[in-house]
Amino acid sequence: MTTAAPILLTPGPLTTSARTRQAMMVDWGSWDDRFNQLTASVCEQLLAILNGTDSHHCVPLQGSGTFAVEAAIGTLVPRDGKVLVLINGAYGKRLAKICEVIGREFSTFETAEDEPTTAADVDRLLHADHAITHVALIHCETSTGILNPLQEIAQVVKRHGKRLIIDAMSSFGALPIDAREVPFDALIAASGKCLEGVPGMGFVFAEKHALAAAQGNCHSLAMDLFDQHSYMAKTGQWRFTPPTHVVAALHEALLQYHEEGGLPARHQRYANNCQALLHGMAELGLRSFLPAAIQAPIIVTFHAPKDPRYPFKEFYERVKAKGFILYPGKLTQVETFRVGCIGHVNAADMRAAVAAIAQALQEMGRSELAREGR
Repeated sequence: MTTAAPILLTPGPLTTSARTRQAMMVDWGSWDDRFNQLTASVCEQLLAILNGTDSHHCVPLQGSGTFAVEAAIGTLVPRDGKVLVLINGAYGKRLAKICEVIGREFSTFETAEDEPTTAADVDRLLHADHAITHVALIHCETSTGILNPLQEIAQVVKRHGKRLIIDAMSSFGALPIDAREVPFDALIAASGKCLEGVPGMGFVFAEKHALAAAQGNCHSLAMDLFDQHSYMAKTGQWRFTPPTHVVAALHEALLQYHEEGGLPARHQRYANNCQALLHGMAELGLRSFLPAAIQAPIIVTFHAPKDPRYPFKEFYERVKAKGFILYPGKLTQVETFRVGCIGHVNAADMRAAVAAIAQALQEMGRSELAREGR
């Protein structure tokens, strides 16, 4: 790739295929029947990925994934509800901030950034506080790449008679989640992640009975999922101006998703990407932040070299000049950087990225610079 078209090794936006980009070259009327059919097809395909057609509605929403998270909390948590927010990274903290801003009572349970929340933790917390009505979990915490044990936590939440809200932004479409086996009131994802669409549309899989009971809950007109779904069910249209080109791109990306082999194939490609990345970086002496057992094949956090010749901005620019865009670290205690494994990329691209990283580190000092970060 040239510097004009770098490969994005980020957790979204990410590198998309030429077919997906080409799909955005057509302008759509927001009330046009063909566009409404496109939206309906997208929602049907998304529901099928998690076997949720019988139990959940797919409610699309304009905006980034965070818009959809706020919409899910605001719509599905009653104003007198209380949310237990499970935190081991920046996106759990953001979810807690959403609860604070929109006026939902909440409590938090925070573990270290390399420590998954456990089902036993949740069981203990729900026993201790009967006021909790909902539990909010980040499935794959993008700030590190850590994977939290969704299925085990979901069963504990169900056993206590509580409701589960899942931020699956960085896992949906690549990691298996089956609505027939994992009980939840809401699962939230977005167009520009593992489905390899472009950013601009979030969507919430809302349990049908929970959504039907949610009228009047929401703090916001624009983010009211009950109203959004009701209007779409009656008219086939979005309430407000839809992200037409984003929907078209996602429809095309979903065609390619199925051509590739669906979730098993997407997961395998990302796993291959992750292994190629980890192997190559280890040969450079760059250590990953997480142990393999809790590392999701979505994004990998690496310890930065412990050397004064390593400022991240210079490192970033040198790697970018070689055709790859990385992501800064999001940890507060140690200096790190992140490399995404998702998008329209393969293991050969990951090996090329490792080579670019090695060259950049050599240019910044001496050839042993990477190894000094051990």
